[in-house]
Amino acid sequence: MTSGTASGTAALQERRYRILVTGYAISSYGTFLNVVALSLYVYAVTDRALAVGMFMAVRLAAGFVAGLAAAAVLARWSAKGVMFWANVAQAAALLLLVLAPDGFRTGTLFAVSAVVGASGTLFMVTLRSSIPDMVGEGRHTWANSLMVSGRSMAMVAGFASSGVVVSLLGYTAAFLVDMATFLVCALTVLLLPMPMGPARGNERGNEGKDSQGKDVEDGQGSQEEEGADGQGRRRDGRRRVPAALVALGAVPVLGLMVALRGIDALGSSSHNAALPVYSTELDADNPAVFVSVFWCVWALGNVLVQQVLQRYTKRTGRSVGALGFGLGTIAMSGTFILAFAGLPWAATVVIALLAGAADGLTEVSYTSHLQTLPSPLRTHAFGLSATVENLGFGVGMIVVAAALDVFTPLSVVGVAHGAAIVLALVYVARVLRGRGEAQVEESQEGEEAQEAVPGSEAREEKQGDQGEGESGAGPARGGHRDGAEVSGG
Repeated sequence: MTSGTASGTAALQERRYRILVTGYAISSYGTFLNVVALSLYVYAVTDRALAVGMFMAVRLAAGFVAGLAAAAVLARWSAKGVMFWANVAQAAALLLLVLAPDGFRTGTLFAVSAVVGASGTLFMVTLRSSIPDMVGEGRHTWANSLMVSGRSMAMVAGFASSGVVVSLLGYTAAFLVDMATFLVCALTVLLLPMPMGPARGNERGNEGKDSQGKDVEDGQGSQEEEGADGQGRRRDGRRRVPAALVALGAVPVLGLMVALRGIDALGSSSHNAALPVYSTELDADNPAVFVSVFWCVWALGNVLVQQVLQRYTKRTGRSVGALGFGLGTIAMSGTFILAFAGLPWAATVVIALLAGAADGLTEVSYTSHLQTLPSPLRTHAFGLSATVENLGFGVGMIVVAAALDVFTPLSVVGVAHGAAIVLALVYVARVLRGRGEAQVEESQEGEEAQEAVPGSEAREEKQGDQGEGESGAGPARGGHRDGAEVSGG
């Protein structure tokens, strides 16, 4: 393939991915508009605050189950098909809600909650795990930054316009707008140059191989086939190893990384639940002011850091890696705690900006890092991650809601995000230790190689005198790994 053909292919990939991200941003606007409109509608229909909590619980539970099932779904259906039908399912559910008779609306609402929760999770797992196939090698950070930027701006637009749309146009119009956004996203998915039908084993470049190049069957490794009884046991009587555990064991510290993501989700539930309470304490007459300003500035910080990450990656050819995820989590949790400390407005605005930037950094570094896994382990890892995140956020919402009746917002957010900081410190220490071990191993391998080649030491000394060693490969160019990456990252 000539360089001109390769650059043309890359440009086509980038253009189609940008179209997809545009569709995803539009559907994200519908999602965040959906969160507000549906919650208000549940309360209007049932007149019970408990129903609103149950509605969110059903949505999170459906997302939890979808995360567990994502790898199995993607083993049978193509990524393009899953993303397309996930959007169509959400649009159909909203249309069903609009057409439902008065007597069936409560039941329909909970059905919609389950469909939206499951379909949204399936779409995100599929999108994140498919990005390496869409944009090619070395473009993960750029692609993830673009995705996160679009979602952040959509979040602000969705939350900001939800009150206006519902107040001026009504619930039916809001649901129809939501439905249209999902259909737009489905149309952008159709433009992807990917197969639409059931998946086949040879359609994905790395499918069937683990990180060492060994054969894998549905992420299970090279173990024996299942017995004919279909009860999840091997013919020799041993239980098979769950594919999600294979994914966690494929990369150092990945299990700790996913666990930290779950605790981070619990911390997110704390500031999401505490913001309205804290805002009301600041200004009971206009409680929406602080919340609106905080999220707008947060989104600005998120978008700005994506621009920095894209330029950093383009200039250096490197991503922020696993260490960036740990440090970003510490910064994010610390700034969210400070946001509830009662500081002056100017300081709080700066803190919100930093919180958004740190949040954007962790999102991109985490997603990019999991994308270094080979397929299909990548799908299992993202499915497990979505399950853990939904669990952390769901449990957090229950615990935090109860705690806010007794404790101050600062203390509740401090405990939740403080737990994330503690685990993040453990994680960072583990990554740094892995880096040190990797550097020692590289040094030992270099010494063994020199001993195996007669005269190599003399040549190296001569090169050192001539200054030629500075252009060598490996650590001399700052090419160290963080101890948690796999080939392809």
